[in-house]
Amino acid sequence: MELENIIFSQHIFQEMDPAWTTTVLLVPCVVVLTAGFFYLYDFIIGLLSKTSVRNKVVVITDALSGVGKECAGVFHKGGARLILCGKSWEKLEELADDLANASDPTVTFPPKLVLLDFGDMESMPEVIAEILDCYGCLDVLILNSSMKVKAPAQSLSLEMDKLLMDNNYFGPVTLAKGVLPSMISRRTGHLLLVNSIQGKLAIPFRTTYAASKHAVQAFFDCLRAEVEEYGISVSTINHTFISRSASDNTQAASSKSIWSLLYTKKPLGVSPDEATTEIVKTLNNKRREVVIAPSLPKVAIYARSFFPNVFFAVMAAGVKSAAASEKM
Repeated sequence: MELENIIFSQHIFQEMDPAWTTTVLLVPCVVVLTAGFFYLYDFIIGLLSKTSVRNKVVVITDALSGVGKECAGVFHKGGARLILCGKSWEKLEELADDLANASDPTVTFPPKLVLLDFGDMESMPEVIAEILDCYGCLDVLILNSSMKVKAPAQSLSLEMDKLLMDNNYFGPVTLAKGVLPSMISRRTGHLLLVNSIQGKLAIPFRTTYAASKHAVQAFFDCLRAEVEEYGISVSTINHTFISRSASDNTQAASSKSIWSLLYTKKPLGVSPDEATTEIVKTLNNKRREVVIAPSLPKVAIYARSFFPNVFFAVMAAGVKSAAASEKM
């Protein structure tokens, strides 16, 4: 009986349309080859990314944050000449020790440390001079720092508004303008702004924060066109929230606001290693703009431009929904 089944199957196969037979055989091959191509592409991009910063002077602001530490680790192992900036000298020294202990000193450079607080704008001229004195120049500036506040507009003081603008706008802009002459004279350099998705999409109860992110986004969008003739690249990465701890993840997962879906990538947010991967890729391929977000926030960005009334109505409904939830 088995022999008859085999003969019958072979007979059926032989009577099949040759074109159909070819298609059936080719589909699995195409799938395997496509998967292999993407795997090889990611592998090659990974290798290029690790070597793209070798011997380059890379400045990272807020190197003590989750993304800052992740970037520092990747770039340090990649052989970059790091200049790490942060508010705490003790924590910067701890980070430098951790990097040194986790790498081969024969192929890496000990990072240089600079105290930087965008909330203290009067110290910026000295900070800029110190950064430039470290190696005499710089190749990459990663503007990673940010200050967040969530509150109704009427409850925020003018002092808090100014502090937010200093940290999220005036500080990064002042530092970028301070290092630009060096980049222009060498006709090379890369400025990368790690910005919130709220640089493109304003969320209720974050008025000043969103305003600062819109402002800094606009500055670097304008700057990109101005410095292109000098061979300087300007990139912006707009992300949803960066997950830092279990408490952040729990808060995001339990949020009842309508617009919370616009602000989260997934219950855990964007992890520091995911953000760092995008930063490395952006430095390598020099993309001008990257949005790290799921489909819904991206759709919302376009809706804000093409269907503003619908977008405003959804935002207003979200405020009412949040107020109703708090009363329950």
